[in-house]
Amino acid sequence: MLKVGLVGVGGISGAHIPCWEQMADAELVALCDIRPEQMKPYPGKRHYASLTEMLEKEELDILDICLPTYLHADAAIQAMEKGVHVISEKPISLKKEDVARIYEAAERNHVTFMVAQVLRFWPEYEFVKEIYDNGKYGRLLSGTMTRLGNMPAWSWDNWMADEKRSGLTPFDLHIHDLDFMVYAFGAPKNAVRSRSRQADQDHLMAMYDFDGFTIHSEAAWYAPQSFKFNAGFRFQFEKAVVVSGADGLVVYEKDGGVIRASAQDGESAGLDLPVTDAYGNEIRYFADCVKQGMPADKIKPGELETVLTLLNAF
Repeated sequence: MLKVGLVGVGGISGAHIPCWEQMADAELVALCDIRPEQMKPYPGKRHYASLTEMLEKEELDILDICLPTYLHADAAIQAMEKGVHVISEKPISLKKEDVARIYEAAERNHVTFMVAQVLRFWPEYEFVKEIYDNGKYGRLLSGTMTRLGNMPAWSWDNWMADEKRSGLTPFDLHIHDLDFMVYAFGAPKNAVRSRSRQADQDHLMAMYDFDGFTIHSEAAWYAPQSFKFNAGFRFQFEKAVVVSGADGLVVYEKDGGVIRASAQDGESAGLDLPVTDAYGNEIRYFADCVKQGMPADKIKPGELETVLTLLNAF
C-alpha cells in the first residue's frame, strides 16, 4: 500500500484528492496547508501546517504537490532528499534551470519525479496524438487550440495575479496547450507571439511553426468574472477535421462521415474513447511507475525545458 501525503489543499487539490481516495493500492494519509480550515473537510487525514514536519513525522512513499507554482521546485527537492517520490502540479517551475535541478535530485535519491501535465492523459488529446502518429487521416495541415477563462480571484494571497509567483496566463493556461504540442509534435521551428496585458486581464496569441503545419494558440484571463472557462481544439488533417469543444470530440471525415465520441442519430458509431478522469489517469500512471520502479518518462525533462524556454519568451 502506497502511503501518500498531499501539500497545498487549494483549488487543484480538489481534482487530486478524490483520485487518491479511489485507488485500492494507495492511501492518502496526510495533508499539509498553512490554512487549517482548508483541511477540515478531510477529518480522516493527519493535518500539518508545515511540510518539514509532515516529512519528518510521516513515512511517505509519495508526495503530491498542489502548492502555488513558485513553491514547486523547492518542495519537490525537499521531499526527494527524504527518499520520497514526487508528483507535482504543473508547471514544474517558472525557471528552466530548475528542471535539471529537480531531475538531478530525483536521480541522486533514487526516486521518481513527474510533473502533472494533464493533457497528456486526456483521451481527446491522446486521440489527436494517436492519429498524428499513425497517419490514419493523412498529414496534419493546421491546428488551433484555445484556453480561455476569467482572471482568478480565488487564489490564496492572490498569488495567481502576481507574475513573479504564477507567471500569469503563459504559465497557468497556455502551458497546457504548448506542452501538448511539444509532446505530440516535437519542438516548434519558429514562434510568433503577441500579448495584451492589464492589471486585471492577460491575453496572448501565438503561432507555432512545425514541419509542414502551423498551430495557432490563444489563451486568456479576461476581466469579467461572468466569462466562463472554455477550452478546445481544431486540427485539420488531409482526410478529416478533428474538433473538441462544447459538443465533445467530433471527427468530420473528408468522405462525409461524422464520428462523435457519443454517436447521434444518423451518424457513425461513436469513437472508442474511454470515459475516464484525466487527473485519475495521470495519478494512476505515476503510482504504477513508483510501484514498478520505472521512470515516469511519458513526461521528459527535455520537453519541459523546451516548454519553459518558449513560455519565458512572452
